[in-house]
Parts: sequence; C-alpha cells; structure tokens
Amino acid sequence: MGPVYRIASVTDPAAHELLAEYFGMRAAGFDPAAGVYQTVFPDPARFTPPAGVFLLVEDAAGALVGCGGIRMLSPVRAEVKHLYLREAVRGRGWGRMLLRELEGRARGLGATEAVLDTNVALAAAGSLYRSSGYLEIAPYNENPNATTWFRKELGGS
Repeated sequence: MGPVYRIASVTDPAAHELLAEYFGMRAAGFDPAAGVYQTVFPDPARFTPPAGVFLLVEDAAGALVGCGGIRMLSPVRAEVKHLYLREAVRGRGWGRMLLRELEGRARGLGATEAVLDTNVALAAAGSLYRSSGYLEIAPYNENPNATTWFRKELGGS
C-alpha cells in the first residue's frame, strides 16, 4: 500500500517534528567548506491555500513518515519545498509519489511550472528530480544552502 497524504499547517506539532528532523539531517550532511547550514522554518502563510500547501505523509498504519510543501512564487510558478521521507520508507518510490502529489497540488493552485533548489550533497534528491523531468536552471533565489536549481513544466498529468 502506498502513502497517505494529509494537509497540515507547518506549525502542526507533527509537521514541526518532521521539519526539525529534516533540517537536522541537512545540517549534519552540509559541507563545512560551504559555511554553516542555515535553518529557516517555513512561514505558515506561505503554505496555506491559495498561497501553497503543506502535506504530511503517513504509511498505511498511520505512522508519520514524511512531508513536503508547495508555495506559489507567482500566479503560475510553484516552488517545491522540504520534500523529506524518513529512512524507513526510502527506496519504495514514495519520494516520486510525493513529488507527483505536490505537482498536482501546484497545478490545482494554478501553477504551470514548478521550481526547486537542492544541494549537490543530496545526490538521491537530484537523481529523483532529474528522472522526474526537472531540468537544471540558473539560480532563481539566493538560498545559501542550495547549489543546484531545477524547473519543470507542469503538464496535464
């Protein structure tokens, strides 16, 4: 059985727990030569419709296993943020399913394109994005934690 998605506020205790875990993992794997990883918890208003949406991911038993969000940068451009799955469910294709779900939510908010940023240290994430149709682009933001930026046209599927 696949993942179950639940809309939540980024201030929900379960969302905060996952985000803190995600930021901790990112900080632990951050290249010290690049400086210090900068943790910024998301602004709840940016992840509340129609500005965006934040999803919690649960397994069939209801256990919390991940999260991800979409925030609109313009009426047609959505940004994928904080896509994270716990180790217990990695390797099952759930990252791809979550990404597709987020893209669908972005289309529902009016987006015709999605962008995201990541870090070269997150090789699996980069591979997921490339194999999901994202193409590298020039930086569209000034995220000090990012080394790679991607864009994808959001078609009908």
